[in-house]
Amino acid sequence: MIDSAKTEYTPQQVSPPGDTLAETLSELGMSQTELARRMGRPTKTINEIVQGKTAILPETAFQLENVLGIPASFWLARETAYRTSLARSVRQTAVVAPETVQWASQFPCKEMVKHGWIESCAKKAEYVQGLFEFFRVASVQAWDATWNRPEVAFRRSLTKEGNRHAVSAWLRRGEIEATSRKAEPYNADAFRAALDRCRELTAAAPEVFCPAVQGLCADAGVVVLFVPELPSASVSGAARWLRAQRALIQLTLRFKTDDQLWFSFFHEAGHVLLH
Repeated sequence: MIDSAKTEYTPQQVSPPGDTLAETLSELGMSQTELARRMGRPTKTINEIVQGKTAILPETAFQLENVLGIPASFWLARETAYRTSLARSVRQTAVVAPETVQWASQFPCKEMVKHGWIESCAKKAEYVQGLFEFFRVASVQAWDATWNRPEVAFRRSLTKEGNRHAVSAWLRRGEIEATSRKAEPYNADAFRAALDRCRELTAAAPEVFCPAVQGLCADAGVVVLFVPELPSASVSGAARWLRAQRALIQLTLRFKTDDQLWFSFFHEAGHVLLH
């Protein structure tokens, strides 16, 4: 399905509505002074609107409708398009700033593209907006405030120091996937019972135990996800509370044929039960 928001045409530059106002006055043979008198406004205000220095507010738009016969909705739409264009220009300047591009370059974008988490881009600067959308943040500062110290219990590699940018991307993907997973309200006793049944699956193949574990835990209020690893994250598992009655255990399949996967699962389950 095509995302209409991303295919919507957005011109690089939009002229101020004052240009249209000036053209209209010229066609009517009306001066700014006469327009101001008919609107009951200072001539200075009309001049500033023509120059794009003063915005056309709803009251002004209806006055223009009365005097010029052009609907207020037209003037308000032109004003909105112009101000949006200005804001987009300022935003784009911030997005391509060297420090912002440097921030984006610290994420394993190629791996994230491979997993389908973000779209492929030709330039590093183009990844910035995609990462903002992925993390649902508006700036690098907002990302740092949100992800610098997430409330998560980890099990990570003892031999590697994980890239916190990669870790945050892996965690965020878990959040995204968890939104579509159904689970009952958390019940500690039910979760303990589910863990007892999960222990019976430790000898089963991944294609058997993965859906079984997810179903058992979901009935107890714990979402279990197997999210592809990002090599630079060096994380095997994580546990956290998405909200009061909904927990998330997020695992990679780094050791899908090894006891370490089960160790990670029960390790994270312990965090949920004890904390």
